[in-house]
Amino acid sequence: MLTGGRSSRMGCDKALLPFRGGTLIEAVAAIVARSAGSATLVGRPETFGALGFAVIPDVYPGEGPLGGILTALRHSGADWNLITACDMPALNCGVLENLLETAERLDADALLPLGPAGLWEPLCAVYHRRTMEALEARFAAGVRKVSAALEAVRAVPCPVVEVSCFQNINTPEEWQARER
Repeated sequence: MLTGGRSSRMGCDKALLPFRGGTLIEAVAAIVARSAGSATLVGRPETFGALGFAVIPDVYPGEGPLGGILTALRHSGADWNLITACDMPALNCGVLENLLETAERLDADALLPLGPAGLWEPLCAVYHRRTMEALEARFAAGVRKVSAALEAVRAVPCPVVEVSCFQNINTPEEWQARER
């Protein structure tokens, strides 16, 4: 499942930025599909419906990444769900496959990459469907920050050495500076 949308700092929908002969979301979704077997987009069907991937409308439009994660979990029939943001152009199959394989061996609610600097990456992580109730309760209480909502579940780290694949695009300068 991929979540994403309009960025006030970018001035446009990041998902639709031109990338590798298509759009950024198409490139990221293709990597997710190769890694997980399928990819579903969370967003506006009228915007993303023609891209060749299943699209589910965001139940909480404008409420940030946590709303997208909840939408993805609500619509998934799988126990473990790889959920990524749509604006990570350097994602690769090896990292995603490792996350999925590791998560399936755990007795946890979520598996999040943890970089050498001690930073968690909740926007490219594997969430068990059972996290939905606790995350929804935090959301209903006004929590919108994913890391704060994750305090209500058993999230475990997946140490990663290379974190550049998780770098997302938030500004026009970051978009211009990325490797194409």
